[in-house]
Amino acid sequence: HVQLVESGGGSVQAGGSLKLSCAGSAYITEQCGLGWYRQAAGKEVNLVSLRRDGTRIYADSVKGRSTISQGNTKETLYLQMNNLKPEDTAMYFCAYNGGKGNWKVPGDFPYWDQGTQITVS
Repeated sequence: HVQLVESGGGSVQAGGSLKLSCAGSAYITEQCGLGWYRQAAGKEVNLVSLRRDGTRIYADSVKGRSTISQGNTKETLYLQMNNLKPEDTAMYFCAYNGGKGNWKVPGDFPYWDQGTQITVS
């Protein structure tokens, strides 16, 4: 059973930084997509950053300001976000693809955590 536990959200002023972490259960493999999506109030879910094997992808909106990295174990992932902007305000979700469908499509991610709020003012 896959479980994801996320931490690190909060409130920050524009230009500040935050680091999200996602700790997955032992069923997480590097061959499947793992990373973050976000959803601003009243808007759709959008990709932030994902990792699969050695590949890392970023949304254009965060590219150059964010870095996804692996922790000490393959089940732990970090997202460092710098120079945060008010438009980064959203609920951030750690999600795991588990090998289902397209690893870049949120609808093909069956595993999600409860989310953590980032508010940039």
